[in-house]
Amino acid sequence: MMRLVSLALALVAMTGSVCLSAQAPASPAPSAPATPVTPAAPAAPTPPANYAYAPAGRRDPFVALVASTGTRPGTPARTAPAEDLAGLTVEELIVRGTLQSRGAWIAMVSGASGKVFTARAGDKLADGTIRAITAESVTLLEQVNDPLSTVRQREVRKFLRGGETK
Repeated sequence: MMRLVSLALALVAMTGSVCLSAQAPASPAPSAPATPVTPAAPAAPTPPANYAYAPAGRRDPFVALVASTGTRPGTPARTAPAEDLAGLTVEELIVRGTLQSRGAWIAMVSGASGKVFTARAGDKLADGTIRAITAESVTLLEQVNDPLSTVRQREVRKFLRGGETK
């Protein structure tokens, strides 16, 4: 882009000098001192000395409306990995395995940190509860925190071999 502009300016300068050298001056013109006329820049308005911004309940325009953490809206942002099963959210829970002990199913689940926890039906999570465990899946009851949603709870099924249904 800069090359094109430079080339265009050079071309204009060359054609102008050729045109001027081809013409002979008719008579010397009186030389008047040329003073460049520059328009005055408008002054920026200054706020009064006692001005203070009052947000009055409005949101901060510099805060992103969409969470950059990759989580769904309404899900609390995480800063540290979960220390126990109650610190995991339904979204980040991954089923690693299931086993049967004394007639009850137990699930081996992990979070984003990779730490594995044992879970039983009825155990609480950060945003839900483990409803049922079978040989191939874990059924969770997620609490929906979206104020625009009419649904307050959602059933999510996470499979042992990956994937989930809502």
